Amino acid sequence: MKVYLDNAATTSVAPEVFEAMVPILKNDFGNPSSTHFFGRGSKAIIEKSRRNIAHYLNCKPAEIIFTSGGTEADNMAMFTSVSELGVTRIVTSAIEHHAVGHTAMNIQDKFDVELVLVDIDHKGNIDLNHLERILSDSSKKTLVTLMHANNEIGTLLPIHEVSKQCRKYGAFFHSDTVQTMGHYAFDLQNLDIDFLTCAAHKFHGPKGIGFLYANSRIKSSAFIHGGAQERGLRGGTENIHGIVGLSKAFDLAYDKLEEHQQQVFELKQYMIDALKSSIPDVRFHGETSLDKSLYTVLNVDFPETEKAGMLLFTLDLKGIAASGGSACSSGSSKGSHVLEGIGANAKRPNTRFSFSRYTTREEIDYAVKEVVSIFKNKIV
Repeated sequence: MKVYLDNAATTSVAPEVFEAMVPILKNDFGNPSSTHFFGRGSKAIIEKSRRNIAHYLNCKPAEIIFTSGGTEADNMAMFTSVSELGVTRIVTSAIEHHAVGHTAMNIQDKFDVELVLVDIDHKGNIDLNHLERILSDSSKKTLVTLMHANNEIGTLLPIHEVSKQCRKYGAFFHSDTVQTMGHYAFDLQNLDIDFLTCAAHKFHGPKGIGFLYANSRIKSSAFIHGGAQERGLRGGTENIHGIVGLSKAFDLAYDKLEEHQQQVFELKQYMIDALKSSIPDVRFHGETSLDKSLYTVLNVDFPETEKAGMLLFTLDLKGIAASGGSACSSGSSKGSHVLEGIGANAKRPNTRFSFSRYTTREEIDYAVKEVVSIFKNKIV
């Protein structure tokens, strides 16, 4: 049996998304920047998709800027804040995705920008009191960049609370929403934020396409030069079939959002209960309740073992795809910066299991059975 439980890394493309993209690849090949019939047709397809996404987010279509994915969108938001908005201080945390963390360090090295880390607790929750103390020193124009849900441990950010603090002290606010876009509702008329990011492949869309939401208050010049595409902010011929796939993935995600949330959270809780009843001293990193945790992610903290490094390899041999942390770090010999940031015991092995609406209870049963077998037989 093959079981895929690494949906936080990427999801399978939904059949309906694939079917929506095929006609575009076959027939709508015109360059959207061309003024002839073929180009105008492609341009119309892009703008229809933009309006559709804006509808779900309750924002203006012009506030959606298509990108190659979440990493580019994060970079665009952060570099724009420094180069165009005059930001001289970035406030973030030690457990952000590298698309934010490494970008912040790069900006610190290249520009005269202060980098401040807000305190977090052992479950990855932001210390809101510490954040307010930082922001109360408003002598520097500040960008706060904190992810909506941690990609490794699943802890959710109280995004509305952070937004209120940022507005109170005049700070810009960017949130990496790559793991939550398509999994939670966003009403951007009620969430006062400057930048949000999206990657289609996290909710059954294609890879290589995403967007940056940039509040219409933000005025900036081109991030990628070479063309007038995307309101002159990102040069380059648009990925038309990818944009259509992203739009269709939004339809599928948001048309039955609450049903998907309940379905997937029940699977997560089912796995938690099964592991607790079968493995003594099993624990879980981050928050696990529905209101504080990303329902698609479960990071399991297993009992200490001499051969912890063999756990993922053994699971793979048994046909179970999971992760030891962020997929963007696969192949790296370094441990997880997220687990280090929350003070996790490095001697205890961890595995991130992540679910989608296509995950079944039978797959969870198989995975739990094999994990329990590994520990009982002391294979690791």
